[in-house]
Amino acid sequence: MIIRRKAVQGPFSGEQSFFATAAKGVEEVLAREMTNIGLEGVVVEKGGVRFRGNLSACYRANLWLRTASRILIPLAEFPCDSPQSLYDGVRAIAWDRYLTPDTTLAVECVLRDSALTHSGFVALKTKDAIVDTLRDRFGRRPNVNPRDPDLLVHVHLARNSCTISLDSSGTSLDRRGYRTEAGEAPLRETLAAALVLLAGWDGTVPLVDPLCGSGTILVEAALMALNRAPGLLRGGFGFQRWPTFDASLWRRLVDEARQSERTSLAVPLRGSDRLENVLNVARSNSRRAGVEQFISYMPHDVREFVPPPPPGIIITNPPYGRRLGDEEQLKSFYRQVGDAFKQRCAGYTAWVLTGSIGLAKEVGLKASRRIVLYNGPLECRLLRYDLY
Repeated sequence: MIIRRKAVQGPFSGEQSFFATAAKGVEEVLAREMTNIGLEGVVVEKGGVRFRGNLSACYRANLWLRTASRILIPLAEFPCDSPQSLYDGVRAIAWDRYLTPDTTLAVECVLRDSALTHSGFVALKTKDAIVDTLRDRFGRRPNVNPRDPDLLVHVHLARNSCTISLDSSGTSLDRRGYRTEAGEAPLRETLAAALVLLAGWDGTVPLVDPLCGSGTILVEAALMALNRAPGLLRGGFGFQRWPTFDASLWRRLVDEARQSERTSLAVPLRGSDRLENVLNVARSNSRRAGVEQFISYMPHDVREFVPPPPPGIIITNPPYGRRLGDEEQLKSFYRQVGDAFKQRCAGYTAWVLTGSIGLAKEVGLKASRRIVLYNGPLECRLLRYDLY
């Protein structure tokens, strides 16, 4: 069988293409982030943003991007409509450039609208092709470690077109490391950062979350205002375990990031929740992120919530109910949120993320902007209310 591959330069030298994955609806925000940190060749695509650069660009993207989920390095793309075409396409890659028999690996798969319909089978077949290639080259094969691999291989199979990539991030970039505790249905850190960027908060006016839960929105906002790279909080990245990891380059980028941090904020960040135990989780998360001195948390019901003097910005993610009957019970709660906005928040701009249009109507205010975002698989709306 003839495999037609796109020629893709190896990921450890020279300039090459990278693909940063993101939640649906966040792609444009991520592209602006990339431009702001000096990445080049930025192209928005569905599900992420492509950019070009060298090894330094890969490291910088992992260190600085707040809304990206993973930084992938594409190796090959080929037609794939059968197990044999998948196996042959993967075997055509020079895996000995990226793996040795002493390196552990894992394979994950994203699959849709293709002749091959089982992601687990695709991942297994890909793994077989990789280890067979290494066994032919070295006489022995690498081990598979699905929980903590040295090299994570990403398979994207859509409409019978297969892209094989290396995952330079390792664990997903939303796992900053500060949120070891979480409330019920917490936002991913990457989506929380996207909300702050979409709201246009720049650290010059107060930021308030009257339903703060585990404090993720406020922590991400504080990190942003302090110009603190989110990657500094993590235990490590996938690329640090690769044989060609450039430790001196990485140390230089980390030192530059630390030197660029600010040490103070000019405006307050305030969160409230009716449950003290939930606020304790938020305080613990803020402490682990190193921003506890910049955020104040108060135990208030939304009906008691009073923001700092305007102007200011409210960003919040109220519960929106996924089980039968939840929406009916939450209608009165959304009316209370709307009443609080109307009665005590004049001069503010409020942004509300909700997965229920029906509940959003109970706020009793007309949204001046609606942005479609996805919280995992759930389609949501980020609604802007101008409170006069």
